[in-house]
Amino acid sequence: MSRRRHYDEDDVRVRPGKGSRPRTRIRPAHKGAVAGFVVAVDRGRYTCLIGHDGAVPGDGDRPAGRPEPVLVVAMKARELGRKGIVVGDRVALVGDVSGQPDTLARVVRVEERRSVLLRSADDTEDGVERPVVANADQLVIVTALADPPPRPRMIDRLLVAAFDADIEPLLCLTKADLAPADDLVSHYEPLGVPYVVVAKGGPLDALRERLTDRISVLVGHSGVGKSTLVNALVPHARRAVSHVNAVTGRGRHTSTSAVALELPEGGWIIDTPGVRGFGLAHVSVETVLASFPDLIETTVDCPKGCTHLGDDCALDRLVAEGHAEPARLESLRRLLTSREGTSDDD
Repeated sequence: MSRRRHYDEDDVRVRPGKGSRPRTRIRPAHKGAVAGFVVAVDRGRYTCLIGHDGAVPGDGDRPAGRPEPVLVVAMKARELGRKGIVVGDRVALVGDVSGQPDTLARVVRVEERRSVLLRSADDTEDGVERPVVANADQLVIVTALADPPPRPRMIDRLLVAAFDADIEPLLCLTKADLAPADDLVSHYEPLGVPYVVVAKGGPLDALRERLTDRISVLVGHSGVGKSTLVNALVPHARRAVSHVNAVTGRGRHTSTSAVALELPEGGWIIDTPGVRGFGLAHVSVETVLASFPDLIETTVDCPKGCTHLGDDCALDRLVAEGHAEPARLESLRRLLTSREGTSDDD
């Protein structure tokens, strides 16, 4: 017969209490945080450029005697939650900001963005917005005139993205040694989009002038020569260069992530991976119309629910009466059409 066991206080496991201090939503102010500029993002680690006096790109010319900036690797603080951090963001850092090997700082705050280039998810029905870069002044749309041939629909979509982000667009037409630029230039002339034309081994003075003292993001198809341009503009960049597939006419993705690079003449370029589609589900018709001040006032006379693509649109009457250029209306409708779908076919 088994003997009955006697229990004492040592046999009782008491779960510790949660304490009497109530939880609070108040977060530390981090007043001593150092300002930084995100130049690269890789698997939850953020490479940030900081100066000993908190200087970041865009603060003006570097005064004589100011210490050279250092690169710091950081992780995102828990209090930021799911808030995304992208290249070009201005952030506040705490912790070890020495930049020494095997050190890690924390990003505790993302400053308000002056601009953000957004891209809707291509593979979702709700068109969830995905930030690409932040605080850019200029979107450089790099397209080849041949090998691979230009894809106007993709250019149109990138122009819409630039208008939506309130970023100035710039067409950079490469490989002018293989084909003339006249046809493509005339195609976008009604939009008044500035452009530069470059050839293999040719001078880049016109492009450098457009990039100096600005933060520019370079976007384009694989194989258009984007990485070649970056290597010529920033000799130490060493971006991988690919060749165009002779069968498909497409290039291979060589830039796998966005990275910000400082130009010797002043300013920054943000190189992005090659794209084959650019989702625009987040962009409204009104946003596109706002880029056409000479046409937008007439749309108040359009019937309710007008798509401005035809069918009794008041813009047709405006052109017929000679108050607007037909090419402008054609360009507007081309951009409105580009919002639908993500195909880059001509």
